[in-house]
Amino acid sequence: MTDLDKKFDKAYVIASAMTKELPPDVMLHFYAFYKIATNNGRIHMPSGNSELRNGFKLNALFQFNEVTPIQAKERYIALVEKYTNQKIK
Repeated sequence: MTDLDKKFDKAYVIASAMTKELPPDVMLHFYAFYKIATNNGRIHMPSGNSELRNGFKLNALFQFNEVTPIQAKERYIALVEKYTNQKIK
């Protein structure tokens, strides 16, 4: 496991425990970067009960379709650091 993978895993744990309300666009960025990072850059169809919400998720994935899995991990970590004021090591 690389240092980036370890930081990404730590960032995910921190993000999962967040209780702070974030704007919907920020939440979609979290979603897109996580999915790109964990699905090796492949776009998938979001699942869920809300077609509208799934549409927003899919749009976020398309918005970042040029982002590589490595870049997605880096951006996800940066979002966690920004919104938690924690430096992930």
